[in-house]
Amino acid sequence: MQRVTVTLPESLCDELDAFARTRRYDTRSEAMRDLLRAALRDDSAGTQGHAMGVLSYVYDHQTRDLASRLMHHHHDHHALSITTSHVHLDHDTCLETAILRGPVDALRAYADGVLGQRGVMHGNLFLIPVEPRAGNHEHGHGHAPHEHLHVRDSF
Repeated sequence: MQRVTVTLPESLCDELDAFARTRRYDTRSEAMRDLLRAALRDDSAGTQGHAMGVLSYVYDHQTRDLASRLMHHHHDHHALSITTSHVHLDHDTCLETAILRGPVDALRAYADGVLGQRGVMHGNLFLIPVEPRAGNHEHGHGHAPHEHLHVRDSF
């Protein structure tokens, strides 16, 4: 690891300390690393590579044809989807989460296609940078070439 020195105004340092305490970080450095990772991950320039994604969104299921449009969008991109969860929040509103895997640009395009729909009220795509690596080791049923995803620190 490299040491980086950052000068902060006292008020911002106080906020960082409060954040670290609330989130139960052992050190400021751990809090800063996570904040920096999140900022870099969310930066629109990070479109290369592969990622796991969690797309969460809230929508009004009464919006005309929205459920059908969402279902067709999901089916059109089935190769990116691992699983989807659906929760009824009230009589009109649903929360869905989709666990996704694939190229970052494809995951962002998929999310944009969902979040841009009329009737989708809140939404967020959380990306976790990963890289596929080939392997050939025992999993209890012999050796066979296969890939595993390994989490990276950043894109």
